[in-house]
Amino acid sequence: MKCQLSPRLLLLPILVSLALLGLRVQRFAEDPVTTTPALAGGDAADRQRPAGPGFHWHGGVAGGRGNATVKPPPTRHPLQPPYPYPYRFLLNEPHKCRDQTPFLVLLVVTEPGDTAGRSAIRQTWGNESSVPGVSILRLFLLGVHPVFRQELRPLLEEESLLHHDILQQDFLDTYNNLTLKTLMGMEWVSKHCPNASYVMKADRDVFLNLDYLVRQFLIPPKKNFMTGYIYRNTGPLRNKGYKWYVPHEVYPNNTYPPYCGGPGYVLSGDLASKIYGVAQTLSVINMEDAFMGICLHALGISVTDSPWGVFNMYRIEYEKCRFSQLVMVHHYEPQQLLKLWPGFQEPKTTCHH
Repeated sequence: MKCQLSPRLLLLPILVSLALLGLRVQRFAEDPVTTTPALAGGDAADRQRPAGPGFHWHGGVAGGRGNATVKPPPTRHPLQPPYPYPYRFLLNEPHKCRDQTPFLVLLVVTEPGDTAGRSAIRQTWGNESSVPGVSILRLFLLGVHPVFRQELRPLLEEESLLHHDILQQDFLDTYNNLTLKTLMGMEWVSKHCPNASYVMKADRDVFLNLDYLVRQFLIPPKKNFMTGYIYRNTGPLRNKGYKWYVPHEVYPNNTYPPYCGGPGYVLSGDLASKIYGVAQTLSVINMEDAFMGICLHALGISVTDSPWGVFNMYRIEYEKCRFSQLVMVHHYEPQQLLKLWPGFQEPKTTCHH
């Protein structure tokens, strides 16, 4: 005798599947794909770190620690990087400062697959011996490749073992997560090299003259100091067509506090720890350099003006005498630097300024 199943029983698997699908959709909506959750493993205590207090806006820019009784928004905009979050170091160099106190920690932003770019930077302005008599420590900042994470992992581990200069955390390596990269660098300095005199953050597509920077602007060491190309009285771009689009939900004010342009800026070592600390209390935005300005404002610290033109946000044609009096020039690819760097390092010719 055949057993006749009730129509309700036949529908049960379908209903369960639909319910599970609904839960997955809801979870996806609450955790957009601008970042990835920390990978399996890590310290359980770190994973239970609280999300931090709320904050408020004051005076047209981000305020301080804010009112801890104010509840954060129930959802996060997809362009807003999740922070604070217990991101885990996949590659780390926690002992780099054990036997030295560097004068300058150089943090270079690169993508996971840019092996050739990192190699070129090591041979040019990122050479730790580029400033005679000055201790420089170089580190590259990476996230996780959105597609080729597993394929790149053994290559990055090999590169890390060879050069000991790679920091990587488990967030997606995307443009909107550049803020997370810089905060990773500030975290590393705070925890593993707090006595460094200075920290410089640089993009991979710049020309840097660290010798001129150190000799002209960093001696003697300063406190609460940050300089670069200074932007003032600028605000978020609200048009979705822009690469630098920042919606009201991410940053509600019309202006940013003064900040240093992202391709290259330098700050005193004590300020790195302060920025990392105050960042735990603020709402992070997807514009990395502007967020550094927001952190400074919350700390009550002002940027320091640099002489006009020594930090160049636009490409200018290479000329040895001119570049010898500059700190940074944007839009120089690492492979281009390999061609001009040997001539730039030759004994100085007579230059008329």
